[in-house]
Parts: sequence; C-alpha cells; structure tokens
Amino acid sequence: MKMSMVTTRSSGIAALALILAASGVTPALSAQAVPECSMSVTLADWGENSTGDIDIASGESCQIPIGIRGTVTDSSISQKPAYGKLKKINASTFEYRAKAKYKGSDSFAIKATGKGPKASGTSVITVHATIK
Repeated sequence: MKMSMVTTRSSGIAALALILAASGVTPALSAQAVPECSMSVTLADWGENSTGDIDIASGESCQIPIGIRGTVTDSSISQKPAYGKLKKINASTFEYRAKAKYKGSDSFAIKATGKGPKASGTSVITVHATIK
C-alpha cells in the first residue's frame, strides 16, 4: 500500500513539473543572481574617499561590493541615486537598479567604515553610472 502512495505522489510531482514547463513558469529556485557591476574604480584605503564608474542597461541591476581591503564594519547610503534605486544587501554589498526607460547618467554615494591592514576609518565611495 505504501508503495502505491509513493508512486502516486511521484507521478503527481512529475505532472506538475510538466504543466509548469509547458506554461513557461519557472520555479523561484531557478532565478538568476544579480551580477556584480563592471566597475572601474580608484581604490583608496580606509579613511580616504574613492570614486568609481559603472555602465548599466536601462532597467537592469547589478551588485556593488565595497572593494577596500580589510573588513567592512558598517555602511550606509550617503547619497541616493536620482534615476535608479540603491539597496543595501549587507554591510559590504549594495544593489543598484537603473530606472526603466531612462538613458543618461546617475550618481550615488556609499559611506563605509572599516579596518584594513594599513588604516581604519570611514570612506565615501561615489559611483557615477552611465545608463544605456
């Protein structure tokens, strides 16, 4: 009796998978991770400010890791973007999403505090985005 229940459940799961595949619905587990921004940046040490440039497509998003050597102890958004959204993922990573249908430039700034091999302190990282 137990054997037939297992077979029936397996058949039901297989049928559900076929229905989802035929309808074009994909399970949430197959969602792709947001890529890291391709950024050219002038890196500074902790306590010094940095600037960086990114290129991104309209409506797309990418992650911005804080690339100063050492450990990030705290971070926040010090200047919000005008033509997109900036979201803190964790202390050392932010996600930027460019406004859909907008093409042009945007900028924002992240304030981060940390400790590195040579220095510790607070730095402001200003990012200039070109939205294509």
